[in-house]
Amino acid sequence: MTRNSMRAVAVRPRVADSLHVRSVPRPSLDEVPDGRGVLVRVLRVGLCGTDREIIDAEFGEAPAGEDALILGHESLGRVEAVGPEVPDSLVPGTLVVATVRRPGSSAYDAIGHPDLSTSDDFPERGIRRAHGFLAEFYADAAEYLVPLPASLAEVGVLLEPLSIVEKGIRQAFEIQQRLRIWEPRRAAVLGAGPIGLLAALALRLRGIEVAVYSRRTAPFRNSELVDAVGGRYVSSASTSLAELAASAGPLDLILEATGYSPFAFEAADVLAPNGILVLASVTGGDQTAEIPTDRINQGLVLGNKVIVGTVNAHRDDFVEGIDDLLRAEAVFPGWLGQLLTTRVDGLERTDEMLRGLRDDADAIKVYVEVAEGG
Repeated sequence: MTRNSMRAVAVRPRVADSLHVRSVPRPSLDEVPDGRGVLVRVLRVGLCGTDREIIDAEFGEAPAGEDALILGHESLGRVEAVGPEVPDSLVPGTLVVATVRRPGSSAYDAIGHPDLSTSDDFPERGIRRAHGFLAEFYADAAEYLVPLPASLAEVGVLLEPLSIVEKGIRQAFEIQQRLRIWEPRRAAVLGAGPIGLLAALALRLRGIEVAVYSRRTAPFRNSELVDAVGGRYVSSASTSLAELAASAGPLDLILEATGYSPFAFEAADVLAPNGILVLASVTGGDQTAEIPTDRINQGLVLGNKVIVGTVNAHRDDFVEGIDDLLRAEAVFPGWLGQLLTTRVDGLERTDEMLRGLRDDADAIKVYVEVAEGG
């Protein structure tokens, strides 16, 4: 390894069993135009179901002209160097998390909302057309980096998945301004993985009653984490969604994060009048189900209900997420750290990454410790 190279974990997109460590050129500030470059040393990278699906050759796209994609879109790093036009909020030593999606060519991209892009040419770091952060360093433009207080060094890698939750909740409240006086009291979160647990946390921090609905029977680590924030865990093995809604009371908001698409329609069926269903799962399979279409349609129309999909996040959602991380550390000290269940020390241990993603049923968040403390 030379001073101008570094290690990175990559795949050949759409090629199964291609996860590997490779030597790549170390990035520099000069790669970013107009003096707005920031060089970041990577500290931690979280891994999730999206990474597993890319590794399993279900999707993913390398940057133009390259045959490999560096993985990792859940990052935490420390600023090493900055260009002359970088704002004072980013100086060497600052903890940062990078946003994931970069602008494409649509009108939404042009107004600073690539998360709402209607074009198909946007890059997403570590997912499509742009390298990710599972490497020793990366360089990026200052506007795509979100500074974190030093107190969040241990849990800051959770900011990117939390940003997805923040966007879903923000969109729900924005859409429900149509009702003038919408004040949600009860919510259900479908799924008890990292997104589901973070959604339960964010809703509880807003004073909303929360039931988390998932397959596994309690007690286990995830159900205990739900209890710890004042939520209620319900297993689908013993309770239907209709029964959950009947016992919990009218569900003003449901956030679906199971990856099991039939739940979306069951949730629409049990949503309260004037309620909103936020769909956060990306389902790429061919699952089918028989559903009571007339009843669901009638309920949506007569009940003034809304279904909305949410994907990726805006920079504002990352900033809001920092506030929730700080509040969580104050209100539920130590809770966030319990999500970080499965640590992989170093970039070379790709077998451990795979085991954590595929085989560890008790894993909540798998993460790679790239450079401890920076």
